[in-house]
Amino acid sequence: MADNAPAYLNIDRENHPAVLAGRRSREAVEARDKQAWLENFSATGSVEDPVGPSMFDEEGKGHRGLDELSAFWDKTIATTEKIEFVFDREVICGNEVAYIGKIVSYIGGHLTDAEGVFTYKADENGDLQALRAFWEVGATMKSLRPQ
Repeated sequence: MADNAPAYLNIDRENHPAVLAGRRSREAVEARDKQAWLENFSATGSVEDPVGPSMFDEEGKGHRGLDELSAFWDKTIATTEKIEFVFDREVICGNEVAYIGKIVSYIGGHLTDAEGVFTYKADENGDLQALRAFWEVGATMKSLRPQ
């Protein structure tokens, strides 16, 4: 494709702001680095994981702002032994990226597969503005098995 093509026809897949913000988020989770994970978000950043009501968010409103994001980490990520991100496809549109695949969570000698679509949206500074995870709680619980 010609170098003078519009950005939407010539996506820089390695340096796209949402790709970078998503990568930093996943790396912080894998490293168990809560502070790095929080610092990756904008001051008004949000997480909906999963989208809609769940055991992590009874009202399904999501977690907004650094205090709520910190509490989300403590009741979800911190309770796991390890989390792996296994993404099969990447779709970049505007300032967002969607990954199709699964997140494998290890907890209490067991593991689960949350299969779905996981999106990351970057703001104008490249900070993570929104992380949204579309996965079904029931299907994920059915995948529960010993490690």
